[in-house]
Amino acid sequence: MTKGKIYQSLAGFYDVHTADDKVYRTRARGNFRKRKITPLVGDDVEFQIEDGDKGYILEILPRKNSLVRPPIANIDQAIVTTAATQPEFSSNLLDRQLIALEISQIQPIIYFTKTDLLSESKRQVFATIAADYARIPYEVILPESAFSDEALNRLRKLFSKKENVIMGQTGAGKSTLLNHLAPDLDLKTGEISAALNRGKHTTRRVALLNVNDGLIADTPGFSSYDTLDIDFRELAGYFPEFKRASSKCRFRGCMHVNEPDCEVKRQVESGQIMKSRYENYLQLYTDIKNRKPNYKK
Repeated sequence: MTKGKIYQSLAGFYDVHTADDKVYRTRARGNFRKRKITPLVGDDVEFQIEDGDKGYILEILPRKNSLVRPPIANIDQAIVTTAATQPEFSSNLLDRQLIALEISQIQPIIYFTKTDLLSESKRQVFATIAADYARIPYEVILPESAFSDEALNRLRKLFSKKENVIMGQTGAGKSTLLNHLAPDLDLKTGEISAALNRGKHTTRRVALLNVNDGLIADTPGFSSYDTLDIDFRELAGYFPEFKRASSKCRFRGCMHVNEPDCEVKRQVESGQIMKSRYENYLQLYTDIKNRKPNYKK
């Protein structure tokens, strides 16, 4: 039995890469379907080699996490492409994305796009926003021009030994950023399609590409966040700066809403915690608390 990682899935085939850089085209054993398990790109698997460079996946090793869009597992980092303008910046959307990543234990990198469209005064505003998020602390990249070499090089450095996805709202420039990071993407897509004798756009495929000794999914990921599937009492735990401050709240299990002697509220007042983050927290807290239970689960 051999171990490897799925780098690509296409039309029921899974390309598995082993530690010694060999690639095997595999299929999943029929019992996966019976057990309602679908192998995902990013899965670490055990497989049996049959017939040279072909084989069968026998076991999927435990996943750290997985996403639905794109269908991928064991993600370490997500680059959150965030438009500074066109569409207008929304701190609420960014905070929801960050919470979704915290829930999945995925490290965020906030990358501001369309920065070359900002006036000097607007740029100063974003410099403050970027510094505030960096203090949480999150990795934040606010490029002089949207895809400057300096910004892209910094991003590539953060890829080392990590599995990455790109995400963000529609129109924020996810695909453009991906093409800047992996310029040979189109070539690769064409080659793989030709190898499988399929048209370029007939099958949705996901693949991992090597970028700066890290991996990046070649498909931009989730752009819409409907509901965060958590209990309202858990929400504060997904704000790292709230979590730190809460050790000094008078009450254990303080919700940072109406309680007296709340350290989170004190830090909002003193400017140590961003006011926008706290307001977004209150709005989400109320939304989740008032949500009707879903009995269909």
